Amino acid sequence: MRVSVKRKNITFLPDPSRIIARFFMSGELRTQQLIMRVLNLTESKVNMALEQTLREFANRHRNISKVFMNHAIKIQDIIEGMEINFDELSLERKLLIGAYCTSEYAIESAAIFNPSIIEDLDQNYLKPGEKRVIISFRATGEGHISSLVFRRAILDGNNDLIISRVGDNIDVPVISHKKLYDKKRFCDKLKEMNIPEKYSQNIMRDLPDKFEYYLLKNEVEKILYNNTLSTDNQVALQEMTWLVDSFYDIKFHKDSDLSERVIFPIASTEKSGIEDARFVHFIDDDNSVKIFATYTAFDGKTILPKLISTDDFYTFRVMPLHGNGARDKNLALFPKKIKGKYAMLARVDGVNNYIMYSERTTLWNNPEILQQPKYPWEFTQLGNCGSPIWTEEGWLIITHGVGTMRRYCIGASLFDLDDPLKEIGRLEEPLLAPMEHEREGYVPNVVYSCGSLIHNNNLILPYAVSDYSSTYAVVDMTELLDVLKKSKSV
Repeated sequence: MRVSVKRKNITFLPDPSRIIARFFMSGELRTQQLIMRVLNLTESKVNMALEQTLREFANRHRNISKVFMNHAIKIQDIIEGMEINFDELSLERKLLIGAYCTSEYAIESAAIFNPSIIEDLDQNYLKPGEKRVIISFRATGEGHISSLVFRRAILDGNNDLIISRVGDNIDVPVISHKKLYDKKRFCDKLKEMNIPEKYSQNIMRDLPDKFEYYLLKNEVEKILYNNTLSTDNQVALQEMTWLVDSFYDIKFHKDSDLSERVIFPIASTEKSGIEDARFVHFIDDDNSVKIFATYTAFDGKTILPKLISTDDFYTFRVMPLHGNGARDKNLALFPKKIKGKYAMLARVDGVNNYIMYSERTTLWNNPEILQQPKYPWEFTQLGNCGSPIWTEEGWLIITHGVGTMRRYCIGASLFDLDDPLKEIGRLEEPLLAPMEHEREGYVPNVVYSCGSLIHNNNLILPYAVSDYSSTYAVVDMTELLDVLKKSKSV
């Protein structure tokens, strides 16, 4: 039995004007040559070149001179390695060097897709039937590097989205790394990453039970300078550095709009992208609220599942997930505990839906199969389309299935609230399949979502169109639940 779906006439399109100023360096030798050219300029020519640069770019970024200084500091070791006293350089010369180590990157130039929607923490000053929401997207630019961007909107009584104005300049957050690490947990994660102990034991055995970020970084870098190391040993040590870099906090400025806050790849583990964040409005046993999101960090070869947490969308804590269930993509946290434990969806084998429980949000073991492909439109693989949604009738899980010609469709299932392993119902046909006008894009024949919510007894389902743009659809919850419950008997 088919469920009625109303597609809304709104489209989020890639925007090449959304830019960040990121660090850029063309190798140490070329950077040394560049520095010498800048040092050979007279002070007046330095001032002129800097003034021209600021005139062209200051109105495109928030505090571009601060960005230049930060990027100059990034190559301070190279400068001082040339027997040049960095502190004695004039402010203008430092800024000009930093400008040469900066490039613009259009974060949304290629695609804005795989959306997730949650209720905003602020629901004040709204009309009856309205809800303020936050929508996150996976944005990609040159080289298909993915970052996380946001939009704020209001859902009105007719389930129409009223999008807030997008800010002009992207904010660059302050980044700080975790200071202390637990040696045992760190070693466990190295094993999960299949890093042989013979490569790591020389460093780990000399570290205290609680060690600092820079202590491990420095020890690894010292050994990496040893040219006699095998390639496997070098890669293993680099992966240790990538792991320690995966714990960090980011803090945006209070005067930035939500749409100006972009979480761009920071750690080496995510240098090729932050993919498919699934946000969830989590309510704890004491009714306190926290926002979590799971996402996939990708370095070009290796996948690392990670967790974001925030209380205000200004400060975000980022941590890798651990355990034998923290593998592959598609992890999605339940919005509340089940029998006193956190619960998580996963797809640990790349094909089936799994569920697992934990006392901690970062440790996930012992996944159990929740669903397997059942219908032809999902025979290739099955996964979730975001965190489960609580309803009085059961856990509503929006799924995605891959069928012939690698076509992605969206489905729905209903599970028991106390024991989600008990399936109440499951749609035999897709809830949403690519229509003719949705089949063209970066990856053809794909509709995909990373999170939905219920508003005015309707499912608000944002979804990506062929990995290029995004839109949303509305489904009547009474009809959807009725069909799901009847599907069990069928």
